[in-house]
Amino acid sequence: MPNPPEEIVSTPEELTACCAHLAACPAFGFDTEFVGEDTYHPRLCLVQAAAPDRLFLIDPLSAGPLDAFWRLIVDPGRVVVVHAGREEVRLCRLWTGQTPGNLFDLQIAAGLVGMTYPLGHGPLVGHVAGVHLAKGETRTEWRHRPLTSEQIRYAFDDVRYLLAVWKKLSGRLEKMGRMEWAREEFERLARTASPSEPAADEKWRKLRGLGSLDRRRLAAVRALYQWREETAAQTNRPARSIVRDDLIVEIARRNPTKERDLQVVRGLPKRDLDAIVETVARARALPIEECPDVMERDQDPPQVALTAGVLTAVLGDVCARLHLAPNLVASNQDVKRLVRARFADSALPADAPLTQGWRAEVVLPELLAVLDGRRSLRVADVKAAAPFAYLPADTTERGDASETQS
Repeated sequence: MPNPPEEIVSTPEELTACCAHLAACPAFGFDTEFVGEDTYHPRLCLVQAAAPDRLFLIDPLSAGPLDAFWRLIVDPGRVVVVHAGREEVRLCRLWTGQTPGNLFDLQIAAGLVGMTYPLGHGPLVGHVAGVHLAKGETRTEWRHRPLTSEQIRYAFDDVRYLLAVWKKLSGRLEKMGRMEWAREEFERLARTASPSEPAADEKWRKLRGLGSLDRRRLAAVRALYQWREETAAQTNRPARSIVRDDLIVEIARRNPTKERDLQVVRGLPKRDLDAIVETVARARALPIEECPDVMERDQDPPQVALTAGVLTAVLGDVCARLHLAPNLVASNQDVKRLVRARFADSALPADAPLTQGWRAEVVLPELLAVLDGRRSLRVADVKAAAPFAYLPADTTERGDASETQS
């Protein structure tokens, strides 16, 4: 596989020439190196781009504003190839307010053609392109200059094979008739990697320890979480340095009315005590109907967990037949939600991946046929990748040995 020329872009003039070159390409590869441990917004330290005939390392610390480059990323007129591009999508949204216009994620594409998901960059390149990549600079310090020769080699290698792998995976998707599936997944990645503010408002629900709190204390948790995120964004400090997750719940449980109530809380920075008390007071003053509802704890009867286990096995079998990565198709929790809905005689969850798009058309009917009792299964070949055989339920009851394969 030929190695194209490599260029380091470190001045505004070089950046202009780089963007002009990329603008003429129908597709280019894209990756970033950033540091996010010490700030709320990640600090972009390096941008890598791969054209068919040239590789670029763009130094945002010296090349000037990257507006022209980000315009190329959001332009739907060219394909932007990434691997596990969630962070690249977030950075694009941070700098432009938009998501990439025509994204192609190699990790997702690999799962759609039957490879493991999620598959790391090195293993994917090795499997598809037959090239072994060293991964020695993953935790390197990208803010220091000059970059070492090892850092430069690593950064170029991160994009060197993106287009070659893209061509091969695109060919497989086309052959299998799954390019539309892939586009659906890429759009879903762009949507979920950079959620809108209303969706982000519910992130506080993921904090641990909420089960024992009433509605008013949940209102305090929500208000404290939102205050913390706003403060972290305004000061560009990590959210955990403002207030840790566990302390948000502890503060809400104590329901403080004055700063002195918080001075006994270990690990709580003193600088924001007045703001915390004010935030809790505002939440406490809300009418009860504006306070969050208490979430019901998951207390599934034993048959729900048992059925979900069987259905998860069916999902794996179906995916083996269809050459799909099961954990790209659905999580164990997605399957359990399906079973819960049937147990409760309620509608299937409309927001679940299994009830949307190609999953609903191709995979969901197979699962429902077993879940609804219209199809039974037996282990036909324990050594096979898809070991189950399926039978219509009525023929099983009659003892009919005729079998149908899913």
